[in-house]
Amino acid sequence: MSDSRVTPVDLKNLKPYGDIMGDGTIQLAFTLPVEPSAEAREAAVQLVTKMGFDQIKVATMEKAADGFAFFVIYGNIKHSVDFTRIHVVKVQSKKRSRAEIDEIIRTKIGRKLKVFGACTGYDAHTVGIDAIINMKGFAGDYGLERYQWIDARNLGAQVQNEELLKLAVAEGADAILVSKVVTQHNIHLRDLTELMARAEKMGVLDHIIFVAGGPRVTHPMALECGFDAGFGTGTKPSDVASYIVEEYLRRKGIPID
Repeated sequence: MSDSRVTPVDLKNLKPYGDIMGDGTIQLAFTLPVEPSAEAREAAVQLVTKMGFDQIKVATMEKAADGFAFFVIYGNIKHSVDFTRIHVVKVQSKKRSRAEIDEIIRTKIGRKLKVFGACTGYDAHTVGIDAIINMKGFAGDYGLERYQWIDARNLGAQVQNEELLKLAVAEGADAILVSKVVTQHNIHLRDLTELMARAEKMGVLDHIIFVAGGPRVTHPMALECGFDAGFGTGTKPSDVASYIVEEYLRRKGIPID
């Protein structure tokens, strides 16, 4: 039953919500390299005003360190977006539980899917790939090592593209997961594109599912680099497993449901 006291959301004129629907309130947090003072406070207000905010309220001004003042400020914006016209290219797969995925692999494939994961190039940040593959997983979602019907191998950090592909081909991998955290000078884009160029040259694009992941990775970006899918911050192991199973069955022409 709807509550008549709640203001309906205007999706064609969508604004941030603070105290009242459509008030356009936004919270900002930043540091200025000056001591907290009345002058520092005024400087912060002027900066936020120049950003186009009005109804500005300084909620917090604190000393962050010697010579630094930290601010939390609220302000309102006049701009809005038409939510109904937004289209985002994203991974199209149904989210399934670990038990559901295991059962699908058992009944429709009849063997374990081999999944190799690595941080490639000179990237040594394994938090992402560990969260997806290692048994403990992420945010209460068990990693791929916990799946009975997935043979998941975490190759760790600083794995070179050529080495990763040779190993995956030699051992008949069904999917390759590549985690990229370091992005200075767009090194992640170069590494990902180079890996897919090698994969194409080896003729394995139709035999292996390629998935990229990382805090700066998006699905459209991964597609541009030649990957089949891309997952960003907050991705859980079951998200990746659901996609891999669905994509594998699609390629084989096997209905999933």
